[in-house]
Amino acid sequence: MNRVTAAAVKIRKKYHWPSEPLWPPFVAMLAIAGLYAALPPSLLVGAPRWLPVVIVLGLLVPILISHRSGNHYLGQVLGYVLNSLVTAAMILSLALLLSQVTEHTVTPPQLLRSAAALWVSNFLIFASWYWRLDGGGPHQRARTPGHTDGAFLFPQMTMPPEAKHAAGEHNWEPNFVDYLFLAFNTSTAFSPTDVPVLSRWAKLLMMIQAMISLLVLALLAGRAVNIL
Repeated sequence: MNRVTAAAVKIRKKYHWPSEPLWPPFVAMLAIAGLYAALPPSLLVGAPRWLPVVIVLGLLVPILISHRSGNHYLGQVLGYVLNSLVTAAMILSLALLLSQVTEHTVTPPQLLRSAAALWVSNFLIFASWYWRLDGGGPHQRARTPGHTDGAFLFPQMTMPPEAKHAAGEHNWEPNFVDYLFLAFNTSTAFSPTDVPVLSRWAKLLMMIQAMISLLVLALLAGRAVNIL
């Protein structure tokens, strides 16, 4: 453990400030694998239903081990690989769904289930991206108490110091739920709502997420018009 990390650990112990738990993003990844496995076979690119779950579990285990052993760089790299794989799988499944809709080869129940699964997967995946990238990632954010710089301007970051202390938020830092809320708003309102976006990479990611969400909702709306 280097000096910077050791100092951060001492500060956490002094102020009883726990490190961020890993189980929320892990649960999100398992949910993504389950949603992908629930898609119709025609959207799975010929892969067996159990393969996504095996891949996700196969990467989550070494990520957890690397975190426990202090090899955070390896855990971050494996996290990028996992996010990239599930993102590519979601985009490919969405492309196949678009093709089936235009060719009228998908039934309304299949379209509804597939669109719902892809829409939920969309904001879960991008929440994981924001969580892994903002401020250098969860480990980098844990090195210093309080979150003052990042790609997103959360409301707590704009509070005056005295207001933070009064609210008990002087050591506030975002965790996965904050990024999940941000991603959910982006998929529903097509905007970050109360969290301004500061970084260019974050703006690009949010544009992609909003576009995917809009495509999924357009599929449902278009199909509904055809049925009516």
